[in-house]
Amino acid sequence: MKREHGFTLLEVLVALAILSLAVVTAIQLFAQGLRLLKVSGDYQQAVLLADQKAREVETVREGIETGQEGVFQWERRATVVPVPEELTVVSTAPIRLYRLSVEVRWGANRTVEVATLRTAREPLPQ
Repeated sequence: MKREHGFTLLEVLVALAILSLAVVTAIQLFAQGLRLLKVSGDYQQAVLLADQKAREVETVREGIETGQEGVFQWERRATVVPVPEELTVVSTAPIRLYRLSVEVRWGANRTVEVATLRTAREPLPQ
């Protein structure tokens, strides 16, 4: 009896099922990588915008400013920080300490915040 060499139909179907499972998994991993790349790019743009909005303040005044740039909504908040008397320096013009924070929001519950401290001299009383 002569035996033929080759694959049976069942073996070919099992091999195709395994190959298709591997291809689908690879495509899903690639798509997830692209989604993460977009989220990372959005986060980087939000950090750059928050940094820009924090740096463009020349004269610090207590209050809140808001705005929108593209899909990003930003809020800049300046508040006076109390300084203990022991830490104040005696000078001709008193110095105030401000907490300046910029919060940028976009998408579904995505937020980034940049915060810094600034000093400002108060005008001399006349």
